[in-house]
Amino acid sequence: MMAVAATTAFAQDNLVKEAKRLFNSGDLDKAASVLAPALNSSETTDKAAAWNLMNDIKYKAYQEEFTNFALKKQNTNRMVTSLIEGFKAAEECEKYDILPNEKGKVKVRFHKANSERYKNERQWLYNGGVLQYQDKNMDGAIKAWGAYIESSKSPLFNDITMPADTLLADAAYNTALLAYQKQDFDTAKKFADVAASFPDKEDEAMNMKLFIQKETCVTAADSAAYLAELKRLHKAKPEKDQYFNLLQGYYSTMHNYEATMAWAKEETEINPQNKMAWGMLGEAQMNTEKWEDAIESFKKAIEIDPEWVNCIFNIGVCLNNKANALKDQLMDKKTMGLTNANAEKVKAILREAMGYLEKARVLDPERKIAPWAYHLYRIYYSLEMKDKMAELEAIDPSLKDL
Repeated sequence: MMAVAATTAFAQDNLVKEAKRLFNSGDLDKAASVLAPALNSSETTDKAAAWNLMNDIKYKAYQEEFTNFALKKQNTNRMVTSLIEGFKAAEECEKYDILPNEKGKVKVRFHKANSERYKNERQWLYNGGVLQYQDKNMDGAIKAWGAYIESSKSPLFNDITMPADTLLADAAYNTALLAYQKQDFDTAKKFADVAASFPDKEDEAMNMKLFIQKETCVTAADSAAYLAELKRLHKAKPEKDQYFNLLQGYYSTMHNYEATMAWAKEETEINPQNKMAWGMLGEAQMNTEKWEDAIESFKKAIEIDPEWVNCIFNIGVCLNNKANALKDQLMDKKTMGLTNANAEKVKAILREAMGYLEKARVLDPERKIAPWAYHLYRIYYSLEMKDKMAELEAIDPSLKDL
């Protein structure tokens, strides 16, 4: 058994020697291929030296392509990948280099040289990501920027002063964004967490994390967690419009009008000048046919923004519906008609609705925001305003068919 073990170790060490020979002869790809099995073998005698050899091989490949880069003949992917692999090999070397030898002593051999080497080259992990991105190699860009970010905490640099890192925030956010676009949400969240630690990227990164959380919602519990996180952020930073906007979007698509009303009402109590909250409250009340409440909410909104066409139009629609509901309530069930007094009550509400819809018409004459023509025409019809009806028919002949 001892003979077999010795033979195996001898074989692994021979691979290291052969790789060294190939490296010295300049056959870098073959050297890396020959060396690879020895790196993860427990039989390799000197793991630190083996990993450092791989570091040298990959660094040399990087240098070759960097020279070509200056001549504009480079293989960008090989250059960047070689630098990443060289750096990672140096980190693996570090793990073994600091271990005690058979006599229990630590004799660090490679740390200083590798530390100095990659201190100077680390910038090119970032630059390499830019080159990969320009070459439309998104996976390569993610890999390079990811290596740049992770290298900021490398043990290779523990005992030296590194230059100020002004690119880390951009690298983290760009990596997260590319991963998000590829729907690699685990990677996107990982680097969005890094980006969120920088004040100038915090808002963008937090938004991305929320989008990731929303996109990965599967269960009702997931949705509840997403909503809770949105509310937490909104409460913590009420001055940030994006959290309110995301909450508004959430409630707008869930079609739970009671929940929307509860949330919007809470928002109006927190900030009575939040016109969007009043608008959301009004829409939820409108969708549940609470005409009086909706009218009051929309009126609050236009007190803040007097030219908010949607709310002005909605008041007109709600008043029209209120008039129709009153008409049904007051109608004599036998004659199916109204007394003069009751008819006047209905018409008074219709005239009020007409005022709001006509204002919507003035503010939005081409009906790009609100479809006021249909509702206004029906009111003119109910009030027997034939001249006004003809005026609208000239604008939209299809109204004659109503």
